[in-house]
Amino acid sequence: MLIALIQTPHRFRTKRQLWTYSGLGLETHDSAQYRVVEGQLQRSQKSVTLRGLNQDHNHDLKEIFEDAATRVSSSPGPLHDFYEDLLAQGRKPTMARLTLARKIAAITLIVSKKEVRFDATYFKSQAA
Repeated sequence: MLIALIQTPHRFRTKRQLWTYSGLGLETHDSAQYRVVEGQLQRSQKSVTLRGLNQDHNHDLKEIFEDAATRVSSSPGPLHDFYEDLLAQGRKPTMARLTLARKIAAITLIVSKKEVRFDATYFKSQAA
């Protein structure tokens, strides 16, 4: 199902593009970056606001990655260890599962683009 939904991994230049397509990308909004102060343009001090996960995505692909994250978070293995490390750092379980789903998506992209076997060293070399 995953192969059918992604079609070709080369359509995603970066992992962030896959995250957005899968509904795992954060949506940010920024308004009024600049304001006029004494006749001069100055950058506003307002920070970018987060609006949650993007709503325009492939629902089936998101379900696959979220289900995979839920499943591996409760079974032993390197992905479970990654999840436990996130919890030990103080992340909420929902955010840890989102990070784990992103990690699974990133590894899927690497494995399918490079046509290599899965290697647990991907956990250390690539940030989620």
